[in-house]
Amino acid sequence: MNERIVCLDIGDVRIGVAVSDPSGTIASPVEVIRRVGWGPDVQKIKAICNRYGTNRILSGLPLNMDGTEGFQAQKVRDFCRQLEAAGLSIIFQDERLSTVAAEDALIEGGMSRSDRKQYVDKVAAAVILQQWLDNKQQEG
Repeated sequence: MNERIVCLDIGDVRIGVAVSDPSGTIASPVEVIRRVGWGPDVQKIKAICNRYGTNRILSGLPLNMDGTEGFQAQKVRDFCRQLEAAGLSIIFQDERLSTVAAEDALIEGGMSRSDRKQYVDKVAAAVILQQWLDNKQQEG
């Protein structure tokens, strides 16, 4: 793989964004998008993809703890349909406990609660992406 992939942790208020390196080995947190509406949100994500030269999106899918899809997963799928209509290619990844892992990493790094709030979404996106990249490496 010699193309970056952009990962999204899609929430109702914010979207955390992470990106892989070109070799598909390392995930890095990039930014947090404050949600304003589907149209502007899609345009912002397209601009990020253009910046990194990719049309590939990995979206976290918030499954219930029993593995089923609930209301939040449906909202993510609905938004991702808008991204697909804009020409982006979407892959989904189970994101259960990614925010917990991100919070734990930020706490371990000594970050204050007020600072964590502005970083946790992009770090969660990086956790989701790194898990996906690691699984791809193991597969082949």
